[in-house]
Amino acid sequence: MHDSAGVGADRHDAAEQGTVVTPSAEFPPLDDAERAALGRIGARWHGPRRADDLPVDPTPGRRAGRPAPTRFGRLTPIDLFTVAQPDELVATGAAHLPGNRFGRAVTRIRRTLVGPPLASSSVLYERMRKLVALPVLSSDLLSSVAYGPEAMLVVLVLAGSAALGLALPLAALLVVLMVAVGLSYRQTIPAYPHGAGSYIVAGDNLGRTPGLAAAAGLMLDYVLTVSVSVAAGVHAVTSALPGLTPWTVPLGVLVIGVLLAGNLRGVRTAGNIFVLPTYAFVVVVLAVLAVGYAKAAARGFAPVPPPSVPATEGLGLLLVLRAFSSGAVSMTGIEAVSNAVPAFRPTEWRNARTTLGWMVAMLVTLFAGLVGLIHLDGLVPRADETLLSQLGRVTFPSGPGYAILQATTALILLLAANTAFNDFPRLLFFMARDGHAPRRFLHMGDRLAFSNGLVALALAAAGVFVAFGGHTERLIPLYAVGVFLAFTLSQTGMVVHWHRRPGPGRRRRLAVNAVGATLSGLVLVTAAVAKFTEGAWVVVVAVPLLVLLFRRIHRHYATLHRALALHPPPPGPSGPAGSAEGEELPQQVRHLVIVPVARLNRASLRALAYATSLGRPTLAVHIAPEEAEADRFREQWRAWGDHLRLETIVSPYRSVIGPLAHYLEALHSSRPELTLTVIVPEVVLRRRRHRLLHSRAEQRLRAALRALPGVVVTSVPVHVSQ
Repeated sequence: MHDSAGVGADRHDAAEQGTVVTPSAEFPPLDDAERAALGRIGARWHGPRRADDLPVDPTPGRRAGRPAPTRFGRLTPIDLFTVAQPDELVATGAAHLPGNRFGRAVTRIRRTLVGPPLASSSVLYERMRKLVALPVLSSDLLSSVAYGPEAMLVVLVLAGSAALGLALPLAALLVVLMVAVGLSYRQTIPAYPHGAGSYIVAGDNLGRTPGLAAAAGLMLDYVLTVSVSVAAGVHAVTSALPGLTPWTVPLGVLVIGVLLAGNLRGVRTAGNIFVLPTYAFVVVVLAVLAVGYAKAAARGFAPVPPPSVPATEGLGLLLVLRAFSSGAVSMTGIEAVSNAVPAFRPTEWRNARTTLGWMVAMLVTLFAGLVGLIHLDGLVPRADETLLSQLGRVTFPSGPGYAILQATTALILLLAANTAFNDFPRLLFFMARDGHAPRRFLHMGDRLAFSNGLVALALAAAGVFVAFGGHTERLIPLYAVGVFLAFTLSQTGMVVHWHRRPGPGRRRRLAVNAVGATLSGLVLVTAAVAKFTEGAWVVVVAVPLLVLLFRRIHRHYATLHRALALHPPPPGPSGPAGSAEGEELPQQVRHLVIVPVARLNRASLRALAYATSLGRPTLAVHIAPEEAEADRFREQWRAWGDHLRLETIVSPYRSVIGPLAHYLEALHSSRPELTLTVIVPEVVLRRRRHRLLHSRAEQRLRAALRALPGVVVTSVPVHVSQ
């Protein structure tokens, strides 16, 4: 009750903003200053004709007849568009099809893999109910119990089998940590119902750099989640089928590809795919615990002595801390719900908080139960078989129980990466919205999934998986630092959040987040120090480098925004002479049209005719390799009628692109207020194979001229039918 009252203002603000995860996020609105500048610019706009004086009806749906079919008619039939309003057309599904055979074949393959496209309005229905969200978002968290206890015991056994007795007190501390962090994130969800978790919380309360550090930690965590989950899943498969061990890396890459294809089908479809394996894993592990503890009860809960293992390291504080931080990887994924609040059905924050509560309860039950049962059965880690596999053989010595356990374990481990596929693209979306990541990550694909983010995650995870050979034990040391960095910054940010917002229950909520921040910080420092030489140094170095990269990206977008932002028009009727690229009014534009002409043929004459029809000063330029060819071209020009001014440039080194680009740059330097419009004649070949027979000088010329300021490059195509 107090939680609802204490964060009512936050939820109200978020409700007023609406969901921020929409296809329109790629097109941010103008701010008040730009709107005012836009109005002042429009008041001084003097065009050559009225805006509605057009030679063709721009709304083809109003026409009674249908245009005659042409070779390119499939691109322009009227039925590709419908009229929604007098000044608005809506593109139908057919309008999205490419106009060539290759493009249509690729589209058919893509739709077979990911399904038909969804309309933008369907984003409101691509939400998950709690029964679907629980397995989708908890698959990473719950699957970690398959390797988290083993990761802790692998370190303890280095001090000999006698050190395994420390597993129970360490597990108790980890349960306290799980509950504390879980309660902290339960408070974060209603306070920040728009999602993005640690990145938004740390950025809002601690500053931009801590927010970016939290984002960097989360991104590394998500990439490692995919790599570790797939590695552990493949290891579970090879434990049951040792003959597949040489195929570890190809199998892992194949699984990542399957996960990518499944998630490209959209949030709701992917959720339905991954529901059953998670629930099946939970049920089977609970059955293992029930049968195992029943057998232990029959012998009076007397632990089975573990086999003797010689010590290779001394039992010291550093080894215990390493074991604790290794076991803490069982908590990875606990932040997933706070990142994906907008993916829930309304009321989003309430459903998300309930789901998180169930996730933490299931995690504590499975983790504590497995550690206790492993201790009672006297099991020790082995290189050739996972601890969960050993436990399954002891619990189900006969019958299908062991096979079912291994199948469900392998399946959930392979699909646990789906949590990262849900949250990584969403995190990139929020970062791109703030200008700290490339804006392409704002784009939603055909199925309203963040396709670019999904592909980026799959490529990064596959690269890490291949680089480490698919070995789980090599990846685990990299795992805890990034995620606990995000935990620590998020919970510290929530402490500042409650400190700034007085209200009923503030001290209690602040204390809960303070405990979560303190415990997470201790694990972070422990993992960074204890596992630094084992590979944690990679994350310690990568986080500041990623933060620097994010800041550079933001600086670029800030510079771009300042360059493109709307400003009030300069004083005077047309404004002072200056850069041509600073002109915003038609009456300010001073044209010079330039047509590069290599030879006089139908393509060049059409370009010259088009340029002259614009009614602006026009100059033709010819690059000749020697004087004789220059004289010959001038003679042909006079035979044509010498209708336009011709400038001939002799290039004795036979280069064309360089001299022309430098010539145009010299013209622009002498009159920077001029807009140089370069019209390039271009021959368009119908068959792709014929392009190899041509130099494509037009393309190279366009590429060279596009870099020049104050120069507009356009082309006049001439289509060749064969």
